[in-house]
Amino acid sequence: MSTITSNNTIQSTETDFLPLHGTDYVEFYVGNAKQAAHYYITAFGFQPLAYAGPETGMKDKVSYVVRQNKLTFMLTTPLRSGNEIADHIYKHGDGVKALALKVDDATAALAETTKRTAKKYMDVTRLKDEDGEVVMSGIHTYGDTVHLFIERNNYRGVFMPGFREWHNPYFKVPETGLQYVDHCVGNVGWNQMNPWVSFYQNVMGFRNILSFDDNDISTEYSALMSKVMSNGNGYVKFPINEPAEGKKKSQVEEYLDFYAGEGVQHVAMATNHIVETVMELRSRGVEFLQVPTTYYDDLLDRVGHIDEDLAPLKELGILVDRDNEGYLLQIFTKPVEDRPTLFFEIIQRKGAHSFGKGNFKALFEAIEREQEARGNL
Repeated sequence: MSTITSNNTIQSTETDFLPLHGTDYVEFYVGNAKQAAHYYITAFGFQPLAYAGPETGMKDKVSYVVRQNKLTFMLTTPLRSGNEIADHIYKHGDGVKALALKVDDATAALAETTKRTAKKYMDVTRLKDEDGEVVMSGIHTYGDTVHLFIERNNYRGVFMPGFREWHNPYFKVPETGLQYVDHCVGNVGWNQMNPWVSFYQNVMGFRNILSFDDNDISTEYSALMSKVMSNGNGYVKFPINEPAEGKKKSQVEEYLDFYAGEGVQHVAMATNHIVETVMELRSRGVEFLQVPTTYYDDLLDRVGHIDEDLAPLKELGILVDRDNEGYLLQIFTKPVEDRPTLFFEIIQRKGAHSFGKGNFKALFEAIEREQEARGNL
């Protein structure tokens, strides 16, 4: 089966029972939030935004919030053992806990999804301070990952009640051009892709806009399958991966092994100038996967004319792919932790709506080289 593109008609938000306005923030459970925040600031160019902890009345955990344009990350760590956050970190290592989604009505979002069989994670919660009110609710999804629904129409503060503004006047780090969350990819277990596709279709009203099977995403040694789910207006996209049979262990199997279950594999962050962004990220020590330079020998024959010069793309290892709407440029970091689990994608879209099918073989061979070096292929 080759790539299947479903009907591209965008569902009207007027008939969408779960209208979403994009990603509000991504929350990571980490072993040391102070140091993790420092990493995302210095390496990726995020800016300090908000803090919550004992000083703000939150006694059992601390959270640092960093932001770059429309990208917001929350880094949360427990202050003691024997709780959900500590257990999550012990089992999974640092990883994504919550994909928080912007909604106009968090109460309705919870009601609409739970009546369609979603398992409730957070009841409707109203947080208030002198700057207004934030309303939250949430549901469980694959593994220990959750979706939070965030309603902040009536809030004027920096982030949300319970947080105070956080900055360091002596510590100024320039941004790197990252703009917003393009998509978040989840890895699920054997034969679990279609059940989770059904979950997003039936519970959240998403559409399956692209499908890839093991003929599309395979190398000599390993394979995986993937389906891309999109909400009605296209602002939120969640590709779902599952392993496929191969000669050796696939990247999804390695992830499931080291993460000890299903979870978010990578967050794709958009940029308007990928060459400048990647050059800056590399200068700050961010490590990227590298494909063989032969990938570029016939690149223009494969993708046609592009605006960018080929030399810097080759130097940086940036991949290019084209679909019927245009082309995209993308590159993937190595795992950002010691466990070979979470990584990031940097992507620039020049009209393309796809996800780089033409790059799959080169990309996954690069991943396999890293797996082999770790002894996990």
